[in-house]
Amino acid sequence: MTVPYRQIRAVFTDESVTVYQAYDPAIADPAVAAQRFVPPFKRERMTWIKPSFLWMMYRCGWAAKPGQSRVLAVDISREGFEWALEHSCLSHPGDGEDHEVWKRRLRESPVRIQWDPERDPHHNALPYRSIQVGLSGEAVTRYLDQWILRITDLTGQVHTIRRALRDGRDVTDMLPVERPYPLPAELAQSIGISNTADLG
Repeated sequence: MTVPYRQIRAVFTDESVTVYQAYDPAIADPAVAAQRFVPPFKRERMTWIKPSFLWMMYRCGWAAKPGQSRVLAVDISREGFEWALEHSCLSHPGDGEDHEVWKRRLRESPVRIQWDPERDPHHNALPYRSIQVGLSGEAVTRYLDQWILRITDLTGQVHTIRRALRDGRDVTDMLPVERPYPLPAELAQSIGISNTADLG
């Protein structure tokens, strides 16, 4: 099956969508215990959430990079996730978009959208993109205080998959099953989602 160039793929239910983050144990341990992010997590900083498990594994090196040794699955409300998308600005201007208008919108938006090449389990770039959602200001407050439903530490599972990869095993059945996430057409267009594979 051909994957569209830009598409949100995620684990989701009728109520929630799973996003991934990786932190040092000093942040991850209290977050799992409290089921919300608490100090030393800093509300003032932009925080990036990623629906793609494999892109998160690329970013954190299968939980091997300093400061990213604990991988968390954060289940958030779909209402919150879609609020973030509705109040976002792309990190780069779209084709033909006025740069000054884009710069103003970027400054005013509490959410930034970035499309990066999806990765396979060995971190190789794939010919289609995955979304990263950067939250700041009001969006971080909503994320921390309203959207989070559950925080699960996946580090043990990540290490198991990493060992399987080292042993040359096929890990397909060990990965989360991510499906295309449905969005209203107008919202999908505003964040640059593609309906076909050949759109860039």
